[in-house]
Amino acid sequence: MKFPRRAGIPASARRRYGARTHITRGPASTMTLTSPSVALPPGACDSHTHVFLDPHDYPWAEVRRYTPPPASIAQLIELHDALGIDRVVIVQPSVYGADNAATLHGLRVLGPGRARGVAVIDENVTDSELDAMHTLGVRGVRVNLEIDQASNADTATAQLRATAARVARLGWHVQIYANLPLLAACAPVLSALPVPVVLDHYAGATARGGLQQPGLQDVLALVAEGNAYVKLSAPYRLSQAPGYSDMEPLACEFIRTRADRMVWGSDWPHPQPGVRADPRDISPPFDVDSAAVLDALRRWAGDAATFYRILVENPAMLYQFDG
Repeated sequence: MKFPRRAGIPASARRRYGARTHITRGPASTMTLTSPSVALPPGACDSHTHVFLDPHDYPWAEVRRYTPPPASIAQLIELHDALGIDRVVIVQPSVYGADNAATLHGLRVLGPGRARGVAVIDENVTDSELDAMHTLGVRGVRVNLEIDQASNADTATAQLRATAARVARLGWHVQIYANLPLLAACAPVLSALPVPVVLDHYAGATARGGLQQPGLQDVLALVAEGNAYVKLSAPYRLSQAPGYSDMEPLACEFIRTRADRMVWGSDWPHPQPGVRADPRDISPPFDVDSAAVLDALRRWAGDAATFYRILVENPAMLYQFDG
């Protein structure tokens, strides 16, 4: 049976966003629409995306590293229809700070059959607000240590412990964006947290560093224990080769270590922080062919069963999708 491509999307949302001819792109946005060479399995999930909505309705954080062009829910649907993606995780981006309104709007539009979310919280969030987010589909909270170039493991682990304590009762996970050495230094604490942890973007490992780069073996050992997932996402941030071919050894090593702890994410719309001197100026995104990235992942997975596990089974469990 074919998985319903728009499962869980209200009829009003289908009418508003379903027709490709009615999709409007922002003036600085770009999107390559191609399909993978092999059809994706039903229930495939893109576990790392963002939405950037009208700043008049969803204002940017006053202090931010960059300003992205618009990236609408309509465009996200269009991309996923082209790729054959049925499920999506919207991750709160740094440009909104701890105001999750845009991310939560995306969850409302897409509906629980299709979408889950990862929020950003601060010390002011209440339990009732967390409960409301859970009802809408939030299943994790992101701690972005990379945005401030954090390097102190004691400070980082204190923040991670406090965050895990806030969300453990909800069955959420803690998603961490940090560099590889910092993750390695935090590994003993991460393995003991009362919630799963999810490591962004190949856990910060770079193609140039290879399999012997500092911290990689510590992170691989953490993943092998089973409490940590890795997002095989955004190879363009870590690669220096055409087609990201230099990422293959890293991807294969992560998959070999714990294929059941790998998920894939496009990182759409591929924000590119730090390319404007003034963070209020719009920074163009990377132009990425996500179909080509999925084709590479299929090769690196080695077989259809592992590819299915990464795209369907693992995210279904981690993000608590039904079915």
